[in-house]
Amino acid sequence: MASSPTPSEGDAPVRGDVAPGDAPQAALIREYTVIAAPFLVPEVRLHLVTPECSLWKATDADLDRLQLPAPYWAFGWAGGQALARAVLDGTIDVRGKRVVDFGAGSGLIAIAAMLRGATQALAADIDPYAAIASRMNAALNDVTIEVTVVDLVGRVVAADVILAGDVTYDGPLARAVRAWLAERAAHGTEVYVGDPGRGFFDTSGLTEVVTIDSPSDVDVDGQYLIPTPIYAMHR
Repeated sequence: MASSPTPSEGDAPVRGDVAPGDAPQAALIREYTVIAAPFLVPEVRLHLVTPECSLWKATDADLDRLQLPAPYWAFGWAGGQALARAVLDGTIDVRGKRVVDFGAGSGLIAIAAMLRGATQALAADIDPYAAIASRMNAALNDVTIEVTVVDLVGRVVAADVILAGDVTYDGPLARAVRAWLAERAAHGTEVYVGDPGRGFFDTSGLTEVVTIDSPSDVDVDGQYLIPTPIYAMHR
């Protein structure tokens, strides 16, 4: 496969499906994924990597050949599925609110928020392929979201609700994200974190809103469900 240009990046969110400059990456996403629904969220269709896809067993060499970073955006992770389910069920009320899906990956939570009546949803992920996939997934579900590849940690964001699903998978990252989310909560933003107990996220002082049995890593059909708490941060 011919080399592809680096996906477009920018400080401003981008609206729409696929930007003209991102067409090669969008074609790659379409070629190596299938359109499917995450186990917990059958209402939403996404470009996902499933066992029938060649990327399911891709090695680092395979990804290098495709010039494709590890496709974390192509899986329905436990924390994200649990948060999306809580949004669609109304456990977390996003109606009429501005929502940030932090560490968005596929954009699942942002899409769920728009389907549930949010006024605006921003899918934030530092991987440019995630931004492209999020726009494509939004189009599959007939909603419009914004995307950004800017690292929001430490930044002020214009949001009523921040939803962070499965973004605390190592110690330094978990501490940095928790400090930023706590600062946003202190300024009045509603903050919810979905974490399937990876062991890095400090939950002291947080309120467990609900626990949802969510598929474990790379479990596409719900054979291995794990309790996934959703925590609320307060002022």
